[in-house]
Formats: sequence, C-alpha cells, structure tokens
Amino acid sequence: MALAFDITSLDFQQARIKQVLFKSRLRSVLYGVREADPALLARSENPLGQWLDAVVKPKYGARSEVAQLETALQQQLDTGRDLLRLYQRGQIEAARAGLEQLDAHAARIDALLHELERAVV
Repeated sequence: MALAFDITSLDFQQARIKQVLFKSRLRSVLYGVREADPALLARSENPLGQWLDAVVKPKYGARSEVAQLETALQQQLDTGRDLLRLYQRGQIEAARAGLEQLDAHAARIDALLHELERAVV
C-alpha cells in the first residue's frame, strides 16, 4: 500500500507525466483526434487528483502546497471544461486558442509539485 512508504522523486515524476497525458488527451479532443470522454474532466477520475487524494493528502494534507495543488487542478479542469464547451458549440478556434490557459494552469501545477517535492523528499 502506497501510504506505508514515503513519497519519492519518482512519484513526483509520475505526477508530472499524468499532467502531460491529461493535456495531451484534451488537446486530442479539441483537434478532433479523439471523442470527448466526460471522465477526462471529472476531478474524481483525474489521475493527478486520484494521486493527491490517495497518496499525498493522507500524509501531507496539512501542507499549503497540497491545498494550492487541489485549487490549481480544479481550475485546470474548469478551464478544460470551458474549452470543451466552446469546441462542442463549434467555436473550435477559440477552444484551441484557450489551450494557452491550460498550459498556464499546468505550469502552476508543475511549480507546486516541485515545491512540495523539495519540502517532502
């Protein structure tokens, strides 16, 4: 069980990969490569959110970085939902242009992951 072990740098690297995969999946939807999956934007289905809930929060939930990560993740999911709505309404170029916002959220999440990693590893 993951809770019995300390979080390692590898765990943080895997969290960053989860972020890249999320962005890639959403980008694929907005470019018509794949169908929109409602689970993609659900907090409970998001791999990074699941990792935060199962691994990080039980051990480090009191740290401010964790609360900030949760907020940043929710903002990213909300932005993704907005972009998907634009796409579904036929505002495809606007949706694709909004990917810059998604990248900004991802950069914030990455910075917070680095902060938390430095503090706990």
